[in-house]
Amino acid sequence: MTELLKTAYNTEKFKESGHQLIDILTRYLQNNLFDNNDTVIKWKEPNEQLEFWKAKLKDNSGTSDLFSSIISNSIHVHNTKYLGHQISPPVPVSALAGLISSLLNNGSAIYEMGATSVVMEKIIIDNLCKEIGYNEKSDGYLTSGGTLANLTALLAARQAMIDEDIWENGQQTKLAVMVSEEAHYCIDRAVRIMGWGSEGIIKIPVTNEFVMQTDLLENYYQEAIEKGIKVIAVVGSACSTSTGKYDNISDIAKFCKQKKLWFHVDGAHGGAAIYSKKYKYLLKGIEKADSIVIDYHKMLMTPSITTALIFKNGNVSYNTFSQKAQYLWESADEQEWYNLARRTFECTKLMMSIQIYSIIHSYGNQLFDDFVTTLYDLGKTFAKIITKNINFELALIPDSNIVCFRYIGNNQNKEDLNEKNNKIRKALIENGEFYIVQTKLKGLIYLRVTIMNPFTTGEELNLLLNKIEMLANN
Repeated sequence: MTELLKTAYNTEKFKESGHQLIDILTRYLQNNLFDNNDTVIKWKEPNEQLEFWKAKLKDNSGTSDLFSSIISNSIHVHNTKYLGHQISPPVPVSALAGLISSLLNNGSAIYEMGATSVVMEKIIIDNLCKEIGYNEKSDGYLTSGGTLANLTALLAARQAMIDEDIWENGQQTKLAVMVSEEAHYCIDRAVRIMGWGSEGIIKIPVTNEFVMQTDLLENYYQEAIEKGIKVIAVVGSACSTSTGKYDNISDIAKFCKQKKLWFHVDGAHGGAAIYSKKYKYLLKGIEKADSIVIDYHKMLMTPSITTALIFKNGNVSYNTFSQKAQYLWESADEQEWYNLARRTFECTKLMMSIQIYSIIHSYGNQLFDDFVTTLYDLGKTFAKIITKNINFELALIPDSNIVCFRYIGNNQNKEDLNEKNNKIRKALIENGEFYIVQTKLKGLIYLRVTIMNPFTTGEELNLLLNKIEMLANN
């Protein structure tokens, strides 16, 4: 045992550094949630950031200064003027549970290594299945992000819908899924990872409201058959990442039942509305889906990345990866809910369940309802504020907390407006007071706000428009 190792694991040093960190994080939360003393982002160009952290390795300032520097140079998602990507400001109890997870480091892929987190995961999944409206046959698990969850769901769909033994012999049939052209790019990525190529993803046009034209499903389905392509699934967006609009879940479910197709719902962002008594209607028909993805780190207040993948028929999840690992279990045929590596990509899995369990234990599902409902209400509030200002144009009435709009002023030229809004977004980031993103809808650049903080107010949303007008006139 070296002296350096003894120092690195010193418990008194850990306690001292831990108290310092909690004090620093408490000030961070106070400054961002209540006092509005911090900017959202202190922008540095990539090379400047690189040089800063190279230099930091060489100083001897201690952990307190290091922790403060990390926070100072990171985006503050707890800031009420953070309106950018779909990342939750984690509720403190969940973040504290995340510290436990990091220190205990129990792998949760098999029961004997992660007994506590595995059992908590089972309780969380059963809780979610009940909210969805599934029966006792449903099941699922937590996994590392919506991209991985959507890929796993489509692999499960392929295994369930095709008679071929693809796992052993490879895929012989040309397969495809149908999705909205506004679906998240991870669906396209999943299809290509599975080796289906560009023909494997059939993109259905959207309406003026940017939701799937479900009346076109039949035409595209027949075209695929004529090309010798077997459609196995339809993916519904709940909601679209770009616009926050929900596809008509009930219509897609009806089509899938008629054609005997797998119905998957990508609810990474908007699936959380299942907990909202006010907005649950947006997911009408979701209980008919064969599989559903919901991110807890987007709209349910946990640290990244924690995603639920739920199956209406839990049995199918065991068939996705038919593989033996003799040092972990004796038979690949047994269905053991507590050995999650049978069903997930991860052979080592984080204790992510304790972050969700801690929220439910402390506040119940009502906190999820309060969070989602508050943010969706704020989305509608912001839309009303925008429509009252003649210098701005709303892209569409929002379903959720995602709002797309653009500055127009007196200019109606498409190219000029695209350039203007592009410059506005860049100037906002460099200024640091607000953080928003942008998207392109039918060739037009829109500023895109995702209201992720329930402490954000209408006053601050008005300030954002004022800031944009000031930057537009500079």
